[in-house]
Amino acid sequence: MSQSRLIYLPLGGAGEIGMNTYVYGVGPEDDERLIVVDLGVTFPDMDTTPGVDLIMADVDWLQERADRVEAIFITHAHEDHIGALAMLLPMIDAPVYARAFTAHLGRMKLEEAGIDPEKVTTVSPWPETVTAGPFTVGFAPISHSIPESSGLVIDTPHGRVVHTGDFKLDRAPGVGEPFDDDMWADIAKDGVQALVCDSTNVFSPNPGRSESDLPDAIRDLVAAAPGMVAATTFASNIARLKTLAEAGQAAGRSIVLLGRAMRRMVTAGVETGVLTNFPSVVSPEDAASIPRENLMLLTSGSQGEHRAASAQLSRGKYLGLELKEGDTFLFSSKVIPGNERSVSKIVNAFSEMGVEVVDDSGGLYHVSGHANRPDLAFVHRLIKPKMLVPMHGEHRHLRAHVALGEESGLPSVIAPNGTMVDLTGDAPKIAGYVETGRTYKDGIVLIGAMDGIIRDRIRMALNGHVTVTAILEDDEPIGEPWCEVMGLPETGISRAPLVDVMEEDLSQFLNRADAKTLRNDEKLDEAMRRIVRKTASDEIGKKPEVTIVISRIS
Repeated sequence: MSQSRLIYLPLGGAGEIGMNTYVYGVGPEDDERLIVVDLGVTFPDMDTTPGVDLIMADVDWLQERADRVEAIFITHAHEDHIGALAMLLPMIDAPVYARAFTAHLGRMKLEEAGIDPEKVTTVSPWPETVTAGPFTVGFAPISHSIPESSGLVIDTPHGRVVHTGDFKLDRAPGVGEPFDDDMWADIAKDGVQALVCDSTNVFSPNPGRSESDLPDAIRDLVAAAPGMVAATTFASNIARLKTLAEAGQAAGRSIVLLGRAMRRMVTAGVETGVLTNFPSVVSPEDAASIPRENLMLLTSGSQGEHRAASAQLSRGKYLGLELKEGDTFLFSSKVIPGNERSVSKIVNAFSEMGVEVVDDSGGLYHVSGHANRPDLAFVHRLIKPKMLVPMHGEHRHLRAHVALGEESGLPSVIAPNGTMVDLTGDAPKIAGYVETGRTYKDGIVLIGAMDGIIRDRIRMALNGHVTVTAILEDDEPIGEPWCEVMGLPETGISRAPLVDVMEEDLSQFLNRADAKTLRNDEKLDEAMRRIVRKTASDEIGKKPEVTIVISRIS
């Protein structure tokens, strides 16, 4: 029997930002007992994944080993860490552990999906621990932009691993727990085998700022604004929501929560006790009777999401409320790369209305939830691990974080998704590779990224589609074939209707075809497809997707 080892395997979240899904294993090679950390999603875009609702890790590797999975641990309630829970849990079917706020939101997800919410167990913070096979896991509070974020302290027969989750160094976050230097030093004092660490802000050269740096600037802005004020941020950033609401309250404004995500997060915060003394809110209906200059709207959709409250306000009225000339709209958030176009569209729409749009370009109204380069170096020194494994970042972030670790003499490894790393020795060692991919939630079903469905959808979007119908009786064409087109111009360079030209070319082919061809559906399909694509290419310079329907009357 081979020797026991400790392995780390990212299935999502390493080599990208989002879709966090990590696996740890202890035991002999190919017979390890496993735990999963986080089951997150990333979001689609129209260019590469049209029509897709959500994207998550491909967990085939885990599904094949589901009988060896001891438990799933969720570090915090951001969608890129918990968003796939209800969709992937049925494939793995292991107990889920999370702290109260995260567990509350996790249970809601399971309930909506018709899964028993009791599969999620609430855990108290460190030093309480959970035993799962050869692992003992504790949730150590760590500051981030959502309440009750935790780094995981994972004890194994091969030493202690600290998995930071997403974190920043904030010793006065307002809502949520501060970064506790003494607690982390105590966790590290008997030695840490491996630090698996957030890399998101490794390129930001200055120390990170605290959430408590923001209230004065936000309060001044809201107090000075003449008309209605609306502000958007990540709905999960409850500390920021409280700061914004308190600024509105100080300026004598009534607070209105607009958007399902806003209401859900504030309710979860209040129900789990992490959010106290939140200013009272009025409903959108009641807000209609309050003077505009006495209102402050907190709106969902800081990333330009089309159906969220911010986008709807930019298109006109939302729940009876509308922004007008002289009003102010504040983005108390940064734009996640890839969302620039959507946000820009909203900014320009507000600009056309005469609304003053304030963003975070001056750094006054937003602080990041992730540790910057000097903060990461501080954590390396505080934890003093035997080795460093960067996670949660694109490839360039992982590479830069490895270089930062090496400055402190820490053996490190670049381990993007699918890279299995052996953490047992004095330095991380690549132990093999696992095929990783993506799973798409498309409507109400899950499909594989390589199934060809999305590829076909993109090709139809780029090239248009033609359906050809031909009727044959006793291997003789009956009448003319006819074409129906979607997403193509009506006429081409010959000035005749495109459909007429295609149908004429197809008729000539069918009338000339020999009996052998006319008897063979496969040959007919191939030949007619080729004719349609060539005709379209000659007429409009495009080769559409083609569906051939052959009906035979016997």
